[in-house]
Amino acid sequence: MVKFLLKIAADLQNLTNLQPQGGCDDPSFSYLFKLKCENCGEVSPRETCVSLGDTVPLPRGKGTTNLIQKCKLCLRDGTVTVIPGRGKPLTQEESEAENYAPLMLFECRGYEPIDYVFGGGWKVESLEGTKFEGVDLSGGDFAEYDEEGEYDVKISSLRSTFDV
Repeated sequence: MVKFLLKIAADLQNLTNLQPQGGCDDPSFSYLFKLKCENCGEVSPRETCVSLGDTVPLPRGKGTTNLIQKCKLCLRDGTVTVIPGRGKPLTQEESEAENYAPLMLFECRGYEPIDYVFGGGWKVESLEGTKFEGVDLSGGDFAEYDEEGEYDVKISSLRSTFDV
């Protein structure tokens, strides 16, 4: 079993605290990424969706996991378990320093997560405190106007990485 920490970075203009809508441990937030089979190296043709709130029983033994998927090439099963409690919002300070913020930890057996895909369901706040909810990052960026602060706000240059 290997643990992979999903970390995100972005250029935040007049914004801070980028995170999933219900916080970093939001049970309904969907993580989309491709999986690479550790046995044969096959990469899933489409993104796989994993969320903290969806659980399935393990085929052998006791316990649950968040995803069981069979490799289409070698037919081996692999699992992905979401481990909450490690995520932090991406702040303005981390963005300016070009640092990555930890988002979620995944315990993987038989698979390696690659190519995270940003989607909908994010929230962020302006430096004046205006909250923007339901932000969709699937287009690669977000731009809006903060009327309280009287300035443009923007998210761009979205990046992600998985650290072992």
